[in-house]
Amino acid sequence: MTFEDWIFALHLLSAATLVGSLVMSWIVVVSLLSVHTPGETIALSRVAMVGTVTTVVGLIGAIAFGIWLAILRDAFHVWDGWVIAAIVLWVIAAAALWRYFLRTKPKRGH
Repeated sequence: MTFEDWIFALHLLSAATLVGSLVMSWIVVVSLLSVHTPGETIALSRVAMVGTVTTVVGLIGAIAFGIWLAILRDAFHVWDGWVIAAIVLWVIAAAALWRYFLRTKPKRGH
């Protein structure tokens, strides 16, 4: 395997991690609808934290390895339309995640 193949594999792994973490997050959201005790909520909170961390890892890995791959491969360029579209979609996803973090961040002292 060449170095470019490794970057491509890491890019795909990051994208798969992102998809898996988003599925995990939705499973937590749907599971929260049937929670009745604080202990169940705390247990799901721990699972949600894993989903959150893997979402961030997937987002950062997918964009970093994707841009790196577009720079390394002669067939792709960062200014290609589909690469720019992917970057725009990544920015939208990252902004939505950041907005969610700011909205759900626990207030200190309350």
